[in-house]
Amino acid sequence: MIQSMTGFGKSTLQLEDKKITIEIKSLNSKAIDLNTRIAQVYREKELPLRKLISDTLERGKIDFILTVENTSESTNSTINAPIVQGYIKQMQAITPNAPQWELLKMAVRMPDALTIPIEEVDEEEFTQIEIHLLEALKQLQEFRTTEGAILEKDFVLHIQNIQQLLQEIEQLDSERLAAIRNRMEKAIEEIKDRVDENRFEQELIFYFEKLDITEEKVRLANHLNYFLTTLNEPQSSGRKLGFIAQEIGREINTLGSKANHAQMQQIVVLMKNELEKIKEQVLNIL
Repeated sequence: MIQSMTGFGKSTLQLEDKKITIEIKSLNSKAIDLNTRIAQVYREKELPLRKLISDTLERGKIDFILTVENTSESTNSTINAPIVQGYIKQMQAITPNAPQWELLKMAVRMPDALTIPIEEVDEEEFTQIEIHLLEALKQLQEFRTTEGAILEKDFVLHIQNIQQLLQEIEQLDSERLAAIRNRMEKAIEEIKDRVDENRFEQELIFYFEKLDITEEKVRLANHLNYFLTTLNEPQSSGRKLGFIAQEIGREINTLGSKANHAQMQQIVVLMKNELEKIKEQVLNIL
């Protein structure tokens, strides 16, 4: 079963004095690309959080956000009175007629006006954060699975379309070879008295071998079936599907170059169009 690399998960932990919100989202990427925004108090735990996310999600461009909202009436911040008073004195020297309350409003916004004590992370609290991170990751993976099921239906449709077009090429192939043979026989009639017959027969055999597309048809059919089989494997493998799509493209290109038949080449163009849609979506598979 395939999984998309697109996903989103969110979980909220309500503690006695604060609310911790965890959000995580992912987009497609060749490898894991993890960006974090973590509240300052939990920065020391960034590495174990990163490892938990990387081990779970494997691939994708991932954004992880951990925010903290104080829900109690008390606050850990304290006003640094000497610093604030110093700012007010400096501003009074510049604007002596400014109201005191305006200067105070400005002063408390200046650097170091507020002192926030450094807190140590409580291990029980961090355990709860990890549990809620796992919940957000579970949501994201469920999102990925749902998106993957949608993509799988889309892949199957495009593969079936190529299989149908391959059947049309099968039907046209005998007609194509007969038309080529007819043209060759007419040409032979015109020049048969002027060429070496044995050498000419050898050239004909070589020419028809170059036009033969039997191997390409067989290989293309096998690649299409292999793509469908890979979709149903237990482990999602976007890279593997990408490699199979490349092989499908190689056979379709060879069919087009060897076709020498207008209607068959039109069918090859339709095949390429279906394959391009597959290649676009394969990039988003885990």
